[in-house]
Amino acid sequence: MLPELRKTVAYDEVVYQDGGRLAVPPFRVIGVAAVVTNPWYGRGFVEDLQPEILRMAPVLGKLLTDMICDLAGSGAAIEAYGKAAIVGTGGELEHASALIHTLRFGNFYREAVGAKTYLGFTNVRGPANTQLQIPLMDKNDAGRRSHYLTVQFALPDAPGHDEIVVALGASTGGRPHHRIGDRYQDLKAMGAALDNPAGL
Repeated sequence: MLPELRKTVAYDEVVYQDGGRLAVPPFRVIGVAAVVTNPWYGRGFVEDLQPEILRMAPVLGKLLTDMICDLAGSGAAIEAYGKAAIVGTGGELEHASALIHTLRFGNFYREAVGAKTYLGFTNVRGPANTQLQIPLMDKNDAGRRSHYLTVQFALPDAPGHDEIVVALGASTGGRPHHRIGDRYQDLKAMGAALDNPAGL
């Protein structure tokens, strides 16, 4: 285990009704987070971040992936996924980005859930109790709007000014009563190519 690891946290929300109607099956979003000491804190401007990325990111990637898959029951049960990081006020935004924007972190999650899409993300700087906002998308279809979701939770004591919070998010389905269609209907109506992400 990493000597920088202070604690892990799990968030698990189950929605049984939304908009006055039952959610069948119940809608579930999950978040897991690790709080670690920022390895670059107090060292001034560090040009080469790679040594600590290589040492820490794979450990965090596996730890959080195992946690979230255990909560969901399996990687297959996860339909939408995302990631996030918050660096404390004594660190750089680049420090938050460093630990999650590497395949050595994200590929653990992609492989565990059998994903084809990229991992949506946020990375911010803030004090303790800054809310984690983990954007989700369908793990196999980036245009499936039913799975555009956000996992939200905060840690009252993290990040400290010298810490980083690294997190993963998931849902076991889409919004309970989604009815705005997918981006493909818009593209078709606009006469745009289905493989054009801008719809132009």
